[in-house]
Amino acid sequence: MRTARLTVGASVEPIVLVAHGSRDPRAAEATRALARAVAAARPGGPVLPTWLDHTDPGPTEALRELAAAGHPGAVLVPVLLTAAYHRRVDIPAAVEAARAAGPPMPVRVTEVLGPVGETVEAPLLAGLRRRLAEADPGPVDALVLAAAGTRDASARASVGRVAAALGASYGVPCRVAYASAAPPAAGVAVVRARAAGARRVAVAAYFLAPGRFHDAVVSAARQAGATTVSAPLTDTPELVDLILARTGRPAAGP
Repeated sequence: MRTARLTVGASVEPIVLVAHGSRDPRAAEATRALARAVAAARPGGPVLPTWLDHTDPGPTEALRELAAAGHPGAVLVPVLLTAAYHRRVDIPAAVEAARAAGPPMPVRVTEVLGPVGETVEAPLLAGLRRRLAEADPGPVDALVLAAAGTRDASARASVGRVAAALGASYGVPCRVAYASAAPPAAGVAVVRARAAGARRVAVAAYFLAPGRFHDAVVSAARQAGATTVSAPLTDTPELVDLILARTGRPAAGP
């Protein structure tokens, strides 16, 4: 991490983005691109990408360096789509480790980027629709929302809410699929949609970054007859807006 980025004097509190992390270098680059996009939309303070695994720096290191540089506080945004184990356990542990190491610095931890409660926020839905439009599916009879997967029932329920909202926005049914940890797989969901009468099925990728899970979804969905599979959200303007909403800081004007 370059210390120059941590210089005190910024007009707004630093933002620390915390992503899951992956061995695939494309995932880390997606998080860096997102950090650059957030910084461009909200100048005046550093926006630091960090990862829980596989890529440095981790959130504890970033928070310690911000504190050592004299920042009076920071806001940490979990770059996650569900509030499962990483949000409930790993991120609080990283914040506590930074606090214990000192110097002390208040840290606000926001909600994840997926639904909070029953509400599927407009920027998230708009980002998914943007990626689908870019994939140019044409008219579709059904959708599949493909997510990474989790064993956490409440997290899966939040994915289901996103699928329902996405389908409603297009006026077609939308099934959920997972790349791991829970059934059905993307290919199975596409086959089921076609068996139910859909002739054209598009797959919306409920991913924040590319990697082996998204690659597997693309391969399986296409083999099953999907018309198209969208790209991950990465640094879409809508995702940037959602992050700024989470931090309570609006984007800078033109």
